[in-house]
Amino acid sequence: MAFAHRRDGRAALLYLLPAAVVLLALLAYPIYQLVVISLYDYGQPQASGAAPLVFLGVDNYVTLLSDPRFWDVLLTTVVFAAVCVVGTLLVGTALAVLANRARTVPRTLLFLAALGAWATPTMAGSYVWLFLFDQDFGLVNEALGSLGFDGMRGHSWTFERFSAFGLVAAEIIWCSFPFVLVTMYAGIKAIPGEVIEAAALDGASARRTATAVILPILRPLLMIATIQSIIWDFKVFTQIYVMTNGGGVAGQNLVLNVFAYQKAFAGEQYGLGAAIGVVMTVLLLLITGLYVRAQRGVR
Repeated sequence: MAFAHRRDGRAALLYLLPAAVVLLALLAYPIYQLVVISLYDYGQPQASGAAPLVFLGVDNYVTLLSDPRFWDVLLTTVVFAAVCVVGTLLVGTALAVLANRARTVPRTLLFLAALGAWATPTMAGSYVWLFLFDQDFGLVNEALGSLGFDGMRGHSWTFERFSAFGLVAAEIIWCSFPFVLVTMYAGIKAIPGEVIEAAALDGASARRTATAVILPILRPLLMIATIQSIIWDFKVFTQIYVMTNGGGVAGQNLVLNVFAYQKAFAGEQYGLGAAIGVVMTVLLLLITGLYVRAQRGVR
């Protein structure tokens, strides 16, 4: 039995080897270059060859970590990503449960609408939401005004910090929940009906069945969806940059990816921008690692 188990393990490694080689080629080398650039004084003169590279060691990281602005943006990014992840999981899972109970036609319409949101390019989706919430011509302001909320006429959703973050978070949840919906719906449909029937025969309520039977079965899928959402939402760039015009008034809506862009390209400090990228990569690995470890401890 042990020999057969080891043989299956070796076979699995052989099957995974081509994918591992491709991942190393596509991920390891760019990350290596990112780390190398972060160790140099690398600006536009160095990029154009007009000035020699100057090795700084960890000076870029010292500069970054001693900047209060970085810590403020980091905290903002973590909170904003957490809101987006939780919102995406709640909306996607709730709609998956609804789709499982709906009839064929409503379910088909729901999936078509969800896949349409998922397939919409990020740039196009951001501009559509900006148009809907436009200060002067937006449909949302007009609808709220017609319902008696006269103060919403001419209201700017992107001027105030929390209002702008809320609008961007709503757009991110809108374009991200279809992945959770499809994933969780597939998991729910894969649960044997006999399991649910057995729980009902044992006298379990619907809530007890959901928490004690269905949720443990769906936990691996939920973990995958959560990790994907964390990665996507932690490194969000396009929605923030487009919908808040580069980070909001006085940079009040900055997140780490936009902050790195400003440092690297607007400020021509490519080494410092690369250092932010390295810090983001390390943080993502730590967050996802801690989450996976916590989920394993639940079992």
